Amino acid sequence: MKVTVERAQLLKSLGHVHRVVERRNTIPILGNVLLRAENAQLAMKATDLDLEVTETLAAETAMGGSTTVPAHMFYDIVRKLPDGAQISLDADGDRAVLAIRAGRSRFTLQTLPESDFPDLAAGDMTHSFTLAASDMKRLIDRTQFAISTEETRYYLNGIYLHAAGSAKAAALRAVATDGHRLAQVDLTLPKGAEGMPGVIVPRKTVGEVLRLIEDNEAEIRLELSQGKVRVTIGNVVLTSKLIDGTFPDYGRVIPQNNDKELIVDKADFAAAVDRVSTISSERGRAVKLALSAGKLVLSVNNPDSGSATEELEVEYAADALDIGFNSRYLLDITGQIEGEVAVLRLADPGSPTLIQDRDNRNALYVLMPMRV
Repeated sequence: MKVTVERAQLLKSLGHVHRVVERRNTIPILGNVLLRAENAQLAMKATDLDLEVTETLAAETAMGGSTTVPAHMFYDIVRKLPDGAQISLDADGDRAVLAIRAGRSRFTLQTLPESDFPDLAAGDMTHSFTLAASDMKRLIDRTQFAISTEETRYYLNGIYLHAAGSAKAAALRAVATDGHRLAQVDLTLPKGAEGMPGVIVPRKTVGEVLRLIEDNEAEIRLELSQGKVRVTIGNVVLTSKLIDGTFPDYGRVIPQNNDKELIVDKADFAAAVDRVSTISSERGRAVKLALSAGKLVLSVNNPDSGSATEELEVEYAADALDIGFNSRYLLDITGQIEGEVAVLRLADPGSPTLIQDRDNRNALYVLMPMRV
């Protein structure tokens, strides 16, 4: 293999690919990135056996061929080479090394044979559809904070993506929950997604897709089967295994009859929660909301450090109510509200609260209360 590539292009593509590689690997080949040169292109691939990312870039190929090199070290070398450098990659089949040349710099890296590199064969995909990068970003941004990190409940360690709604108002819906809070976001169902299987996309995959979206105007192709998802963004193809489990019936935890409506200015509310929670203990983070006609009093009591209260003018006309929440969870949710006004629908101190943007009902959030 003998190939020449422009540093900026190589660095950008390696940046996308090398992130998949875990720094600690018991299987040496998984620490490597596969390089394949052919037809004036250089293709790079990395995998952790659950997730695989491939990217193709233009290159001058004097001789085709393939090899694998340590991903993080290769990335660091390219990153440290000067801007505008032309990088020559030369792998000799007889010696297990890749020579890297740029200007007066020369490196050699130990290689492992391409035949050892695993292939995450995707198989046949049953459904395929496209959506705008900005829509995909919104689905992930608005839900990923609620993904569970508890490994025992592995079926909650991702975003549940499925077709929902009625025939008249069919939606592509993303849902995530950790048992304490739930996030649900809807988009108009893209053409081709009708009848798609409900799939749970793992947390790491979700994070990588988000990082790969560099242009909100781009178009993303999603292909799905029962066990895999493939996402194509420009020259990058990400293939991932799905979480093999059943996502719980989340509809049962979304309150339908919460009759107490609190309307707040999102920015004022978030700033007040943030201020009073300065006093809260790291473990509990509890903030109490005392509601009465037209008034909300936020308070935190911490026996170890002191107390804090703040009063806000709000729209509230129901019976007086005292309810407690984890302040960090409250701030996470208010951070997702796109408009200026948030609506909280409450029932009683022990029941979940429904939170929405007053002007955009395509997203909803559910938060379990805390005892205060």
